[in-house]
Amino acid sequence: MTLDWFDRVSAELQDDLESICEQYDQIGHMSIDKGAKHPRIEFFVESEENDREYFCTLFFDPFNNEFYIESFDLDLDLSSRTILEDIDDIIDAVHESFHEFMEDEDYVTAYEYEYDDQGEDYIDSDEDEYETLEVDWETPEVTAYIDENEDVEITYKFGVIQETGDGILQRTNRVKTEDDELIKDEFNFIFSKDEASTIIAMIASHMDSIQSLDTGY
Repeated sequence: MTLDWFDRVSAELQDDLESICEQYDQIGHMSIDKGAKHPRIEFFVESEENDREYFCTLFFDPFNNEFYIESFDLDLDLSSRTILEDIDDIIDAVHESFHEFMEDEDYVTAYEYEYDDQGEDYIDSDEDEYETLEVDWETPEVTAYIDENEDVEITYKFGVIQETGDGILQRTNRVKTEDDELIKDEFNFIFSKDEASTIIAMIASHMDSIQSLDTGY
């Protein structure tokens, strides 16, 4: 098992994407997570609320030394992988995903661009970078809820943040639109060991008061 190929691609990918796509250069970002069992590179833009909107996730299988993109069929409840053989395939896959995302008419970029005096060049008004957490994921994604009629799936996975030792619970929502597009949204909840027992006890004590998702649909 080796991460040499993962590290090489990670080092080259951002520069390669910026050089072939001016639009990606202006608003595209990537984050690297080497703490997972299958390390991943995630690509995103930022919304007006400074939330990350992900448009592509590259996974790396260290045992087979290969990158892949994973997709999920809500109708069949099955996941599939597309293997990316070389750096050109990887760049093409991310580039295509970026433009498919940008073509969504509901998307509004978080960046505000101002024209220069000639009205030709864009000036980026927000260059803040977010720190990527290194997480050791202790569990795979576990399906907590699925509604095949509404094409909705909610999964959870648990991990430990390497730097702080805090626990992290990641909730992932997947929704298939009427246009057969899969929208993925992630939310991370971070807590310490001291808080864990209190959180568990509070939830257990009030289970009868919580409404089921099926009731809301």
